[in-house]
Amino acid sequence: MKYGLRLLLVLVVPLIIGVGIGYSIKPSAGSSRTEQVEPEYEESSPQTVSTASSAQDPPDLGQSRQNAITRSIARVSPAVVGINVTEVREQPGIFPSDPFFRRFFEQDPFMRQFFGNRRIEVKGLGSGVIISPDGYIITNDHVAGNATEITVTLVGGRRLKAELVGTDPLSDVALLKVDGHDLPYAVLGNSDEIIIGEWAIALGNPFGLFDINDKPTVTVGVISSTGMNLGRQNNRVYRDMIETDAAINSGNSGGPLVNSLGEVIGINTLIFTGGVSQSFVGYGFAIPINKVKRIVAELRKRGKVERNIWTGFEAQQVDARVARYFGLSEVRGIIVSDVYRNSPAEKAGIKVGDIILEINNEKINSEEELFALLNDARAGDVLKLRIYRERNMVDVQLRVEQRS
Repeated sequence: MKYGLRLLLVLVVPLIIGVGIGYSIKPSAGSSRTEQVEPEYEESSPQTVSTASSAQDPPDLGQSRQNAITRSIARVSPAVVGINVTEVREQPGIFPSDPFFRRFFEQDPFMRQFFGNRRIEVKGLGSGVIISPDGYIITNDHVAGNATEITVTLVGGRRLKAELVGTDPLSDVALLKVDGHDLPYAVLGNSDEIIIGEWAIALGNPFGLFDINDKPTVTVGVISSTGMNLGRQNNRVYRDMIETDAAINSGNSGGPLVNSLGEVIGINTLIFTGGVSQSFVGYGFAIPINKVKRIVAELRKRGKVERNIWTGFEAQQVDARVARYFGLSEVRGIIVSDVYRNSPAEKAGIKVGDIILEINNEKINSEEELFALLNDARAGDVLKLRIYRERNMVDVQLRVEQRS
């Protein structure tokens, strides 16, 4: 009996103690759970209100859509202009300038117009970019270089007559001037710092669309490549060009190519058509702005670019026979065929039979490439030549001189 009573106490006493402890902590646990639920509810409610507020607030939504590209466009657009030109060209007459035909028909006022060359007016258009508050404008030579009348349209529709300050047909750069004060102008960047794959923004007047809404058309792409040497095109030399897939069409010529900082890095000039179209099919080319800066400085000072320089040597393209004779492992370079006395080449130590492989770290494989490179040189410039001589590589520095 005592043993049974003792067993009952062992079982009942812990149970009573446990119930007491549970009862004492129950309010505390309930309070904690309530505190956790209320903050979660309070936080979710403001989020819902905030979302509804932003949907009703267009300025905040517009702000969220702003990015580097839109800010760049807003910065540069006011400085972009549309250009309309009138150019006088000569066309040959229908009848040849033969004395027999002239004898019978030239005295007739009506028939006289069909003899000799006829002067006709041709309308053209392009783009440009203002680079100073007093109205200097960069464009292409093929846009305005031969114009007799130039009209510039500013953003907003204001039209001004422009004069041709100077032009350089070889590099395809022209400088215009309009009368103005405190005009919006673009910042010129550094084309040596271009990164392949970075954003490229083309602004201009394709197909004359500037005249419709008085503002430039914008296209966006990336920098596809740099240092593109396209050789001669219509007596112009295009080397070290910037390649982009931003759409460039007829009328874009002379307009700016801009980076995401709103800096002009090139002047849009050419499009690649593949011979199947007269419009953009994938790639356009721009003249690097650092090259343009140098040319514009000369145009502003003299109205033209002085290229009366000489190196003092003659050269021709290396062929397979010459390469084999001199032990070249591949057909490349130009071989020096003559060196003039007291010339820059002679002073630099260049010899007949030297094979020039590179100039300023650029490969030279033809007389045309040499000609194109020398077009960018000025009197006093030092050219670094990599020469193959007697089966050895030699580095030579050639200082270009003014032709007397």
